[in-house]
Amino acid sequence: MANDMGEWRGWRVAAEAALYGAKGFFRRAEGPAGHFRTSVHASPLYARAVAELLGRVDEALGRPEELALVDMGAGRGELLTAVLALAPGMPHGRAARLRLYAVERAARPAGLDGRIAWHDTPPEGATGLLFANEWLDNVPVDIAETDADGVPRRVEVSVADGTERLGPPVRGADADWLARWWPLDGAEPGSRAELGRPRDEAWARAVASLRAGLAVAVDYAHERAARPPFGTLTGFRDGREVRPVPDGSCDLTAHVALDACAAAAGGEPPPRLLSQREALRALGVDGGRPPLSLASRDPTAYVRALSAAGEAAELTDPAGLGAFGWLLQPVGPACAGPGGPLGAS
Repeated sequence: MANDMGEWRGWRVAAEAALYGAKGFFRRAEGPAGHFRTSVHASPLYARAVAELLGRVDEALGRPEELALVDMGAGRGELLTAVLALAPGMPHGRAARLRLYAVERAARPAGLDGRIAWHDTPPEGATGLLFANEWLDNVPVDIAETDADGVPRRVEVSVADGTERLGPPVRGADADWLARWWPLDGAEPGSRAELGRPRDEAWARAVASLRAGLAVAVDYAHERAARPPFGTLTGFRDGREVRPVPDGSCDLTAHVALDACAAAAGGEPPPRLLSQREALRALGVDGGRPPLSLASRDPTAYVRALSAAGEAAELTDPAGLGAFGWLLQPVGPACAGPGGPLGAS
């Protein structure tokens, strides 16, 4: 047989080993940036926007003695390094109060600034901003597919070549999640769903680690009323989309049911969901071109402003990075409502 029984796994188990095992994709020396480009890598404007949001959280919290920025899925620390470079210009003694935490399962990269703490889980009891940029899409999940009788079954995958087959019916807590968040009742055979319960639990744990402040998850996302009928699982390698094979050779990613994550974290005040375009514009990232009059007054400044406008346009493009979902989950009343860091909902 091409695939012996020992090679078949559910997608969650297979992806966990392929991404985070001893020889997993995210433990490679080149890091995620060697294979795909996130908003963090696209422009320094993104780090400035995060720093602006951090400042608003600081003000909402009344300038606490210690202000944390927790970066979930920190890669090689690129976002925190960029925010740290902005620290000298921060007002109100913020730089001295700032505590930076990178949360990543890979080893700490050589040469990372010593002011950035490196953890494999978020610190407990932090006050400030927890920011998860493209983290939840790499929390592995199982996949369900409807069989010829319309029964949702777990999809099993060959770790050798990515070949799939249908396994047992989805039962228990995952069946409950499916019924609530991604119902397949009446769906045609071959319809698929990504069972997001592990992501809900991971997000709830991350939010619970904050004592007070704001937790933000940023990812390609969908909501219950418009789930993709055949799922979104894919692979990335060397900047290109590839067939997902759980052998450690590529990233394995699937879009996130952020509405389910929001409900799992629960509590009051309520969370908000908005697009990256909306969020970044609220934080001052504007893709508008500078006035032509600036070109005659100060050509160098015009070129700089034009470059920044191009970067801002990429970050807020509704057909690209601007389509990311932002889930804002306040912890405590200070960062919620009309007075919160991104204004009224």
